[in-house]
Amino acid sequence: MTENTEVTASPAAAPQNPPDTLPDAGPHAAPDLVEAAGHPVGSGTIKASYDPRLANEDLAPLREQKWSSYNIFAFWMSDVHSVGGYVTAGSLFALGIASWQVLLALLVGIVIVQVFTNLVAKPSQSTGVPYPVINRAVFGVKGANIPAIIRGLIAVAWYGVQTFLAGEALNIVFLKFIPASAALVEPTFLGLSALGWISYAVLWFAQAALFWNGMETIRKFIDWAGPAVYVVMIALAIYLVSQAGWSNISLDLSAGEPLTGWASVGVFCTAVAIVVSYFSGPMLNFGDFARYGRSFKAVKRGNLLGLPVNFLFFSLLTVITASATVPVFGELITDPIHTVERIDTPFAILLGGLTFVTATVGINIVANFISPAFDFSNVAPQKISWRMGGMIAAVGSVLLLPWNWYNNADAIHYTLGVLGALIGPLFGILIAGYYVAARQRILVDDMFTMSPEGAYWYTNGYNRNGVLAIFLAGVPTVLLGVLPKLIADLGYFDISWIGNYTWFIGCGLGFVAFLWLERLSPQIPSFDGVTEGVVDGNTDTAA
Repeated sequence: MTENTEVTASPAAAPQNPPDTLPDAGPHAAPDLVEAAGHPVGSGTIKASYDPRLANEDLAPLREQKWSSYNIFAFWMSDVHSVGGYVTAGSLFALGIASWQVLLALLVGIVIVQVFTNLVAKPSQSTGVPYPVINRAVFGVKGANIPAIIRGLIAVAWYGVQTFLAGEALNIVFLKFIPASAALVEPTFLGLSALGWISYAVLWFAQAALFWNGMETIRKFIDWAGPAVYVVMIALAIYLVSQAGWSNISLDLSAGEPLTGWASVGVFCTAVAIVVSYFSGPMLNFGDFARYGRSFKAVKRGNLLGLPVNFLFFSLLTVITASATVPVFGELITDPIHTVERIDTPFAILLGGLTFVTATVGINIVANFISPAFDFSNVAPQKISWRMGGMIAAVGSVLLLPWNWYNNADAIHYTLGVLGALIGPLFGILIAGYYVAARQRILVDDMFTMSPEGAYWYTNGYNRNGVLAIFLAGVPTVLLGVLPKLIADLGYFDISWIGNYTWFIGCGLGFVAFLWLERLSPQIPSFDGVTEGVVDGNTDTAA
């Protein structure tokens, strides 16, 4: 469908499927091995009109949306309460600006994250479909696989990294309580010690088992994991403060005199950008979770509690804990795993090690496991279920051997840097397509038809404006993310600081490029005057 600014819903929009492919018999229309094994199947409702090349029970609109504000709040706790979140928050206090400026930067950054998270949540919550499916309305039913694969590859790489980091915490527990495990530190295979392989395997299988049991089990896990980390973090802070004495703790972690004037403004903006960039992945992925929200109002309330409120409290807890390490251990320690290791008491190491393992598993599941599961399933729904998509991601994470390049800054910069730079453009295009071009009006059933008469067929299944916008916004954003460091490494001028702003640049370019192309050649239908089958995000029921 081209030059498509106004359409009406019609029977022709339904796919001409063979009558025996997807009978309208609810979630149990076709038996599968997962269901036969006693595991829960997907929660979507497949209609007889849905093309099997686009639909399965995991991708179809949900029969029931029941996540509360607390469930969303717990999601963000699992995402924030990680070793990476701890180190990121602590590092901002060492940038050279005053502590109050850091707190303000944290607040500004996390409010920006909250606003954009709400934006990406609405289309998925109102329609009950995950991120790759809602993209069919913007990129076309086939074109949506492009952002899905990009997002999936990013998640696979970081899934391996997070599993490796959790394994490092588990190594400490093994070494403390099983002294014989020290003999496994020296032997290495493919760059990782034997002990490292054991820890990695334990966590790999644990995460796979959790994921395999479905979203309801994952919801229960994150409902528990986030608060559990808080309990240990508070206990750790109280212990260190009691050892140091409050009067001996300085919350200013910066070295030397704090920056002032315009010099501090630049660092302040950098701190804001770091916060937004840190959450850029979960922001893009959030539609996969917002679809379960019982209402958009509940999702927004959960985001408020889980982002500004939770993140600021966690950041304060982080800086207090990190500051206390200076008088207690004689040096600043910004890694909570190393902090627990330095306490050197069996109970502290066991409790702390297992807690930070849990925290890392939590963020890995919600940020890096579920999203590629949907992404890869979207490519071939009848061949790749949500579970199969997740297992593809899990196996791929091992094949990447993340421990070999995680400590190599250049490897991260030139691999994940390229893919990560595309998160902003994908975000900007989705927002422009849904809120401006489509005006929040989605014909849900047409996202599951391959009929040329379908609203989202566009040109052979691709919206050329969406695909071209990825190129127009992605290429300059990737170049801005990669070339400045390369130029600096070659001894020329150094503008590598611009890498902190690639999400903003990419998001803006994606937004503008897509709307410009839509103005030149409109593709996305507006459904003016159509009510049947259209989900309107402007209505009270969606809000």
